[in-house]
Amino acid sequence: MTTRDPRPRTARKSRTRPGAPRRSASDRKAGHQKRAAAPTPAAVERSWRLRPAPELPPSAHKGLAGRVLCWCGSDTMPGAAVLVARAAQRAGAGLVTLATDSDVLAHVVPVTAPEAIFARFDGERAWRSLLRTRDARSRAPDQARVAGPGLGDTRATRRGLGILLAEAGSTPLVLDADALNALAGDLGRLKRLQAPLVLTPHPGEAARLLGRTVGEDDRARLAAARELSAKSGAICCLKGRATVVAFGERVYVNATGNPGMATAGAGDVLAGILGAYLAACRTGIDPAWTPWDAACAAVHVHGLAGDLARARLGARGLVASDLIQFLPAAQERLRESSKLD
Repeated sequence: MTTRDPRPRTARKSRTRPGAPRRSASDRKAGHQKRAAAPTPAAVERSWRLRPAPELPPSAHKGLAGRVLCWCGSDTMPGAAVLVARAAQRAGAGLVTLATDSDVLAHVVPVTAPEAIFARFDGERAWRSLLRTRDARSRAPDQARVAGPGLGDTRATRRGLGILLAEAGSTPLVLDADALNALAGDLGRLKRLQAPLVLTPHPGEAARLLGRTVGEDDRARLAAARELSAKSGAICCLKGRATVVAFGERVYVNATGNPGMATAGAGDVLAGILGAYLAACRTGIDPAWTPWDAACAAVHVHGLAGDLARARLGARGLVASDLIQFLPAAQERLRESSKLD
């Protein structure tokens, strides 16, 4: 049993190292203030609560639910566009538009994601013009954009990304997969953007962006996510076991998800969810809903949908489209748990 030292404070033995200068009262006070001004990541997490995406009002229309533009997919990877579009729709986006120059997608998507609409373009000039007609000054602007899944690591992707960044304006943007590869490690160019930005690398993409290997332990993953955020000025969602979301001093480590989600296309689903949730930051439904809320909630429900799918189907048989099937249930579970909180 621990007892209190009965001696007066002035009589207690000093813990100052032999030969070390004794700190004055003002020095000790300054030290306490410094520690108080730099909260630990755990303290930051405790001051913030995971929130579900905003509920739609009774008078909602599809524009108020969120307009998302997806630059995804290609002739050889049309499924990526389908997964992103379907995930954005199931995450609540009211209008999902697929920007593409692929003839294959023009035949595949109407069958697999019939609610999505097309924005065709042919060449770099048409791509720039398309983005300008949908910017924040237009009558029906994009409220979020998603770029990268299934584009291919090509010269056309790199040039297209340059145009996208130049025309980003203030529209929230998600960069994933081949859009991250197209950066070629030049994260500094992202700091010039005005728009809220979310990066969603897996460890391999993170290593290419940082120019170094990324360790698998928790501390190394946390350090990598923070470094990516600091160098880009973006929210970073470092995917994998216990996905890490980092932005400045803020850190959220996700507790949902399972090994069955280690399957092609799972990241595309997350990108689509993020697009829908970021769009909700611009609809005005809930002014308190922030890109940080959107990123953390998207990561949580993405993993939770995977957990629900595993419970029904098993980890071995889980595929990315199963996540979309269980996404509505995952979102409702988060909403119900937030009510209990």
